[in-house]
Amino acid sequence: MLIVLSVGGSILAKDLDPKHFSAYASALKELANKHQIVVVTGGGVAARNYIDVARGVGANEVVCDFIGIDITRLNAQLLIAALGNTAYPEPPTTYKEAESALTSGKIVVMGGVIPGQTTDAVSAILAEYLNADMMVIATSVDGVYSSDPREDPEAKKFDVMTAKELVGIVISTEMKAGSKSPVDPLASKIIERCNIDTIIMDGTDPQDVLEVVLQEAVKTEKVTGVRLGTRIIG
Repeated sequence: MLIVLSVGGSILAKDLDPKHFSAYASALKELANKHQIVVVTGGGVAARNYIDVARGVGANEVVCDFIGIDITRLNAQLLIAALGNTAYPEPPTTYKEAESALTSGKIVVMGGVIPGQTTDAVSAILAEYLNADMMVIATSVDGVYSSDPREDPEAKKFDVMTAKELVGIVISTEMKAGSKSPVDPLASKIIERCNIDTIIMDGTDPQDVLEVVLQEAVKTEKVTGVRLGTRIIG
């Protein structure tokens, strides 16, 4: 299987702790024994902090996007370093470069691509472009809710939802650099368009992500002991 994995910067680069990168590297190495993998890394808190400063000095949203992209690529380079020779040595900067890098047989790790696309959107477009078998969005929340659970105690978590329902939930999200939504409107529309098996889950523990993928949770619905998050079906 070819899996595209979007890893949020808020979990991968939390506090820039090397242990987080090493833990993900270990899980990815095990996963790569059976599957092809492309990882798209997010920017996390560091990206949001830099973006806040950029806005504060008058930068427009495109400039903010470029700054965020630079941070995601730094995170990608850190994960590549943790993976060692099992990873393609440089983060691809385009979808075509990612396709070419995949022929190396190595784990491919990249960050953002162009302004206006979050790393989740990059992952969705990449999954469609590469005809991937599965996409996993590993984030800091355990799935998609009817509203922000941090602000609404009545928010309902969806265990399974259609891509169309996902679009309806997230379409009101502001398209600004550094958005905190679990998945952004563009990514949700791409998921709807290409109808790829997708799961949005808490990726704090990379072993959970590993178990979900190895058991093909999107298709089998038979993972035990893992908080699966939200499955997106056609």
